[in-house]
Parts: sequence; C-alpha cells; structure tokens
Amino acid sequence: MERYRVSPVTVSRALAQLAAEGLVVTRPGAGVYRARPRTETGAPGDTSWQEVALSAEGAGEVVPRSVDAAGVLITLAAPPPGVIELHSGYLHPSLQPERAMAAALARAGRRPGAWGRPPVEGLHELRDWFAREIGGAVAAADVLVTAGGQSALTTALRALAPPGAPILVESPTYPGLLAIARASGCRPVPVPVDGDGVRPELLAAAFEATGARVFVCQPLFQNPTGAVLSAERRGEVLRIARAAGAFVVEDDYARALAHEDAGPLPAPLAADDADGVVVHVRSLTKVTSPSLRVGALAARGPVLERLRAIQVVDSFFVPRTLQEAALELVGAPAWPRHLRAVAAELRHRRDVLAGALRRELPGLTVPHLPSGGYQLWARLGEGGDDTAFTAAALRAGVAVAPGRPYFCAEPPSPYVRLSFAGVSGAGELAEAVHRLRNGLGPGA
Repeated sequence: MERYRVSPVTVSRALAQLAAEGLVVTRPGAGVYRARPRTETGAPGDTSWQEVALSAEGAGEVVPRSVDAAGVLITLAAPPPGVIELHSGYLHPSLQPERAMAAALARAGRRPGAWGRPPVEGLHELRDWFAREIGGAVAAADVLVTAGGQSALTTALRALAPPGAPILVESPTYPGLLAIARASGCRPVPVPVDGDGVRPELLAAAFEATGARVFVCQPLFQNPTGAVLSAERRGEVLRIARAAGAFVVEDDYARALAHEDAGPLPAPLAADDADGVVVHVRSLTKVTSPSLRVGALAARGPVLERLRAIQVVDSFFVPRTLQEAALELVGAPAWPRHLRAVAAELRHRRDVLAGALRRELPGLTVPHLPSGGYQLWARLGEGGDDTAFTAAALRAGVAVAPGRPYFCAEPPSPYVRLSFAGVSGAGELAEAVHRLRNGLGPGA
C-alpha cells in the first residue's frame, strides 16, 4: 500500500488474483507466501484414441452423438478489442440493473436460511411470482424454478421427446434450441414463420407428416424475426397441437423486452390453455444479466412430475441464494423502473439501427420492424452470402450473427441477425453501420 499508494481493497484483490493463479499461497494468521515453482509435466500424451471412442455408434443409435454448439457460441463469444458487438444476446452492462442486483444479492445473503438447501421445485414465493406473471389458471404448484431459459428448454425436450423423435420448430428459430434438440438425439423439423408467427396450415401438415408430439415456438417477439403470433392463430395452434396429441413448448423469452411502443401484450399461450397442452418457459436472464440464471417451467398434468424428475437428476436445484436474490430484485421499487428504462432504450436503439441501415445500407432489407426483443432480422441482397458478409463485417470491426444457424434445413434466403442490446448506446450503433458501409459498400 505504501509503495504503490493504493487502498487495502486493491491489495486484497491483487493477492486474491495471485492466489487464484497459483503464484502465492495464503496462510491465515501467518501471511502470504510465494508458491512453489510449477514443475514441467513432460510431453503431451496421445489422445487420438478418443476420436474412435466418441464416434463409435452402437447398434441402437439412430443419431450421431456429436454436439454442434457453433450457432450458440457465435452469440456468446467475446469479439476482439475494438469490435462493435451486434451479435450479443444480452443487455449491455449500461442497461443491466447492476445496483439493484447488487443490493438484492446483499439482502438475499442475509435472509434466514439463504445458504441452506431449497425445495427442489424452487422457493414457493418465487414460484408464486412466476405463476402470477404467466397468469390464467397457472398456480405456484404448476411451476418449477430452473437455472435460466436454456436449462428449462433442455429439461422440456428431454421430458417430452425420446432420442430419434421428430420435434417441430419454427423456421427460422433460436440456434440454441436446435443445438438442444440435436444434443438430445432428436430431429428438428422446420415449420415456416411469417409476420404473424407460425403458419397453422403448415404446422398441421408437419404434425401429420412426421407424427411429432412436440412443437417449440416463441409466440411473442420471435427470435430472430421479431414476429408476434396473431390473435387468430393463437387458438388455432393450440387446437392443432391438441388434435395431434402433442405438447406446445412456449419459450416466452422476451416478454420483459417489449419496446415502449409495443402496446398491450397478448397473454402467454399457457394462460389460455385448459388442457395442459402448453409447457411454458420463462426467464429473468435476458432483462437482467447473463449471470442471473433464474427461470421457470410451468406445466399442468402428469408431465409436470416428469419435468421435475429430469431437472432433479440433472442439477438437483437452483442455488437458494440466487433464488432469494431474484425475489429481492423483482420485489424492489427499482424493478418496474428498470423495465420502463429498458423498454424506452430498446425502442430508441431499434429506430436508430433501422434508420441507419435504410440510409447507408439499402441492400439490407428488414422485412419486419419488431416491437420487442433486441434484434433486427435482415435479408441480404440478390446473390448475398451470410458467411461472407459476417467475415467481411468482422474485418470492418463489427461482429454480426450469420443467418444460416437459425435454420434447421436449407434457408430460403441469406440473412444476418443484428442485435442492438449489447452495445453501449445509439452512437455505437451508428458507428457500426458506418463501418459496415465502408467495409462492405452501400449495396451490401
């Protein structure tokens, strides 16, 4: 502290970092000492045998066991320094409720029993909050607390579809869902989406052709198109699934990401479902922080017990302290203020990005301007190539997501997804489009 004129906190953090790197060891009551030098481990072994072990398929296997996470990693990978992130699926730190989350975590840590074992289904108070958010006849007893939306989707697909089974998905759709389906040994089958959501006549035809028992959809601000399932189609989708003896997995990931001009939102499909057709997925992660991985599964009937059993086997339960922190956060006065601020900022960013694209890159077409979510789904011009576009954009200093991973079959046209949530503000969006224009040309 005397030598570098720094605070005790800075010294403590530096020592903790050195200890984590194995360079020093701490001895309570004695001090901090240099660690013993690391010994060389010698030549690396031969791991080539693993290629055979990981690829060999048994007689009963119907799908490969390899897992392709490329579509997910595109949006999770941090770009090189100086690159503007138009590929992120999370809010920029400036949009996250960091103070409110820190205060909630501090209060949660002081709650009686906060570090004990929670009920495997989740804290009753948190389940009750999710049930009220979903609405309809959904009760706390119908809800399981999960470790975020991705975990909830994984549990749902494992519970509802055996390996080798077809799963109907929207086309295009969230790449993480396709990765889950394939990792579970299932076969995703596309059902096209238009501006009003999934097309019911094609959904019915897909059920009949495949015999599928699961359809996964995002009825509100669909990722990546931003479409909202129309009022006319909502009942039709449930009727078609019920007639097929199938479940509808409703991924309601973006309800808290509605823009300021969205107007009244339709209720979740689960709120209008009396027959237990819908398995509902909800998460707090998208509107808070990537590390607040708290979500929910809601279902009615015998399927709930299967969902519960699979979740318990996979992960036991969500850490109680995290659940307590989530409760503190959503119950704080800062919570509605945060939602209003996000709604206003996402609308502003959407308009800034869409306007800049119209002015500087007219070759990119945005078929639908969403009123919620965090992305624009842009179609490339004639002869466009999303992979080449993505590579050229990165050379220009902008990270975007190629459209190909959003399709489980051949895409009808080349697309790219441009996110406006992960940047610092509207100025960075304008700079990103300027870089794209200089790097790709206005006709890109």
